[in-house]
Amino acid sequence: MAYTIAINGVAHSVEADDDTPLLWVLRDTVGLVGTKYGCGIAQCGACTVHVDGTPARSCQIPVASVGNAQITTIEGIGDSPVGRKVQQAWIELDVAQCGYCQAGQIMSATALLKSNPRPSDADIEQAITYLRIRAAIKRASESLAQTMEIQHG
Repeated sequence: MAYTIAINGVAHSVEADDDTPLLWVLRDTVGLVGTKYGCGIAQCGACTVHVDGTPARSCQIPVASVGNAQITTIEGIGDSPVGRKVQQAWIELDVAQCGYCQAGQIMSATALLKSNPRPSDADIEQAITYLRIRAAIKRASESLAQTMEIQHG
């Protein structure tokens, strides 16, 4: 089947079977390899992308179900102010260890801060298990708050 998928603000025409996971369309067809395959059962989060702004595990989303949704991958997350702050905090706090799941973690952290720009420590702990990632989310949240204060006087 032929599909047109909006990925990071760009329309991509792709050929894939209806049940092909979005993950493989992103990686193998479009060439956006930042989204990783981890467990294949939507548990680890390495394959997390945003579908219309909501985090989703791309290993379990059939390409046929994407429709007109806007897909954002790790390659495009820095185009948003929140995504940029999360990436900056990741670098400042040297969050990445092996790095394999970092794209998915950044996508999850960005979604958290978009829905809750000032999360409590409990909110962060519920969303993320890794200590350095929690610290990066806290720093990005504080940076976002400062940016909002400057913009709104």
